[in-house]
Amino acid sequence: MVILQAFLALLAGFVTMAVVVMVVTMLLARVTPSWAGAAGPPQPGYIFVTLGYSFLAAAGGGYVTAWVAGAHPLEHVLALGIVVLLLSALSTMLSKIEQPTWYQLALVAIMPLGVLAGGLVRLRVLGIL
Repeated sequence: MVILQAFLALLAGFVTMAVVVMVVTMLLARVTPSWAGAAGPPQPGYIFVTLGYSFLAAAGGGYVTAWVAGAHPLEHVLALGIVVLLLSALSTMLSKIEQPTWYQLALVAIMPLGVLAGGLVRLRVLGIL
């Protein structure tokens, strides 16, 4: 039962992040269509918005993971952070989209930091921190 709850906590956090990123990306494409189909390097506005909502989505995922985990929420949040770090790095290495290296590295770094921030907020709500 403990392994199932741990798996569900990680899955819930990851799904939360994925859904938020997908929804905001679709909304962003509708609101700013010039960003969605732009050739070449991303525009500064797009970079700022993407980094912002990626961090917030990851924070939501970390919060949900800590909430679903029950016992030992910080361990679950750290596990999700490691998974997100590895998947972000893999995605960056396999990406064929032309983006500045610093932007790709920023996305790789910001996602696990967001997960940790969201988990810490949940711990604060619980009175653990």
